[in-house]
Amino acid sequence: MHGMISRPLVAAPQRETPSRMVLILLVVMTGLAPISLYLLVPALPMLATTFDRDASVVQMTVSFYMAGIAISQLLLGPLSDRFGRRPVMLAGLSLSIVASVSCIFAATLPQLIAARFFQALGGASGMVISRAIIRDLYPRERIGAMISLVVAVMMIAQMLSPLTGGLIEIALGWHAIFYVVAALSIAIAAAVTLALPETRPARVEGASFRRDIAMLVKSRAFLGYMLCQVLASQIIFAFAGGGPYIVEVQMGRSSAEYGAWFATTGFAYFVGNLFCVRYAPRHSLDRLIWFGLVLQLTSAALNFAWSIFGFNQVPSVLFGTQMLLMFANAAVMANSAAGAISVRPGAAGTASGAMGFLQMGVGALTSQLGAWLGGHFGSTLPLTSAMLTLSLACACSMIFLVPRTQMKVTKELIETAEEDEAGVM
Repeated sequence: MHGMISRPLVAAPQRETPSRMVLILLVVMTGLAPISLYLLVPALPMLATTFDRDASVVQMTVSFYMAGIAISQLLLGPLSDRFGRRPVMLAGLSLSIVASVSCIFAATLPQLIAARFFQALGGASGMVISRAIIRDLYPRERIGAMISLVVAVMMIAQMLSPLTGGLIEIALGWHAIFYVVAALSIAIAAAVTLALPETRPARVEGASFRRDIAMLVKSRAFLGYMLCQVLASQIIFAFAGGGPYIVEVQMGRSSAEYGAWFATTGFAYFVGNLFCVRYAPRHSLDRLIWFGLVLQLTSAALNFAWSIFGFNQVPSVLFGTQMLLMFANAAVMANSAAGAISVRPGAAGTASGAMGFLQMGVGALTSQLGAWLGGHFGSTLPLTSAMLTLSLACACSMIFLVPRTQMKVTKELIETAEEDEAGVM
């Protein structure tokens, strides 16, 4: 990927500071895939009823979507380096539009699952290309701030997506969700055509992708930080997979109510990220990770205990503890990602891509497991047990793999780490 060699291209000319329209467009481009993911989540139980299929099978509409995002991260970044940002972005949006229409007219669940995969493959183009465009347009000292701005605004939209999806499903039916996604894709494609300049600079031959990967996998520190980050993200995917079935089936609540409760965990995750940016310059990276791990283990253990005693059979208790867990999860993910990309600065892009691919690829399987645990049992205990196990695994990756250091976290490292979290929540 990074080592592709071809005839040098003419560098893109220097441009003035991008307009506010371009910034808004970058936010929407980044948010298309994750927003489309969470819009459908509250309607999963209705899909199971409509197609008369098991909950774990319906969950494949989420799992294959996440697999599409993972593959997209590996493919579209290098393609945009070779062919340009605009054409690859427009090609991805075109695929998203066609796939969204296919979702509307899907007659069987397998057809819907396949269409969702291609919807993610095209829609996730914005997640990858928007970061590249920010790097193209802004000087180095402003890149971190602009990425943080895009991620912060996008996370607010993501927090509202489940509630919006639930309201759409109740008022208009689940097909209407795909009409919304198709319309959003068309609007973004039109805006890209009219307002987005081509920003790709001249291509420069760099280190090969294989060489970077080989160096990283030999580093215990990278493996430890990466596993900690990936395993922490799986807690989110497990809960997102099982949560709708627990709230809507076990507790008998509506999809809109589930969406509202889910938004509270997104808010806690958002606050956790702000906490990281605020306190990172004052503390070592490992200290912040362990603060998050201890709080994450404590809240996961509390949710496990509430399941044993039957206390969290109401949303307020379940999500109250989950908010604490998500606050801690943000601290673990941001700082472990910062640690992973700082092990070998020359291979930071490769490290980021590998983390993103594993995060979403494994997440597709974890969300599937979460749906099975939430949809096949009459208690929250199986799901909270899985989340406690993942929390313990995060701690083990730090204990047994990461050397003891006092590396300081910089604001730039955390902002870069937040860039890699943009497809999670």
